Amino acid sequence: MSMKPDRVVLIGVAGDSGCGKSTFLRRLSDLFGKEKLTVICLDDYHSLDRKGRKAAGVTALDPKANNFDLMYEQIKSLKEGNPIDKPIYNHETGELDPPERINPNKIIVIEGLHPMYDERVRGLLDFSIYLDISDEVKIAWKIQRDMAERGHTYEDVLASIESRRPDFEQYIDPQKQYADIVIQILPTNLIKDDKERKVLRVRLIQRNDVDHLEPAYLFDEGSTINWTPCGRKLTCSYPGMRLFYGPDTYYGHDVSVLEVDGRFDNLEEMIYVEGHLSNTSTKYYGELAHLLLEHKEYPGANDGTGLFQLLSGLKMRETYERLTSKDSKVAVEV
Repeated sequence: MSMKPDRVVLIGVAGDSGCGKSTFLRRLSDLFGKEKLTVICLDDYHSLDRKGRKAAGVTALDPKANNFDLMYEQIKSLKEGNPIDKPIYNHETGELDPPERINPNKIIVIEGLHPMYDERVRGLLDFSIYLDISDEVKIAWKIQRDMAERGHTYEDVLASIESRRPDFEQYIDPQKQYADIVIQILPTNLIKDDKERKVLRVRLIQRNDVDHLEPAYLFDEGSTINWTPCGRKLTCSYPGMRLFYGPDTYYGHDVSVLEVDGRFDNLEEMIYVEGHLSNTSTKYYGELAHLLLEHKEYPGANDGTGLFQLLSGLKMRETYERLTSKDSKVAVEV
């Protein structure tokens, strides 16, 4: 029988399908170690299978197709250190399979379309992140994936995005206002009328008013900084690279924003950029660069996507360590 953890730390990862959640989860698994981490895909809480959704005329994004009462009960139970029998949604058949036993673990990640939709589930989260991809990039990524792997036409891809849009805007997108961190992926500002979307502008939006989060910053906390680091220390081919840092407001919250527009040509030089970032929650100088280099093959490793996914992961690690060490001290005193 597995040991019951003293404290289960619950992380929510939200975003539309195809927005980089699986790469981010791989990075979390690298950081924490597979044995400490259990990932629950919230698709398993669909109350309607594919046929049922079709009959009811709803998409999987619609809350009506999901069982939030069961989601809340089971996630709460896991957080309290109890095992659950979780339903399984089978993506291949579109049907609900018999449930599986899930034991509590040190870290439980709930990921999918609705981790912050239900107020009760949201209240259980120790850390939350929303991966926000702009339409232009989403379309380009989906086209590359669906046309290459799935033989879809350009028109099919656009039609599928358009058909999801009303539900996405109503039920998924508004969750970003509740996230501790939002990673926003936008078209580059460095190339005029860029259609390829190979160069991206990535923003890390960090809440200032969350107890467990100390936002990372560039050079000087609270300043507004535009930095073009290309030159002797950083190899930048066309269209170059630009970094930005500054305060902002986001859904009425004070936030700190870090932005990277462009690509790192040579990941070995990433340490130069890391040297100018503070509050990165790393354990040693160069850890961020080291972690990026370790998995050069991950999508987004050479732009702001990988950098900010890792930074967010390091913030989660810090939260986890703070929550678990405090609890262990309390246990000792008693």
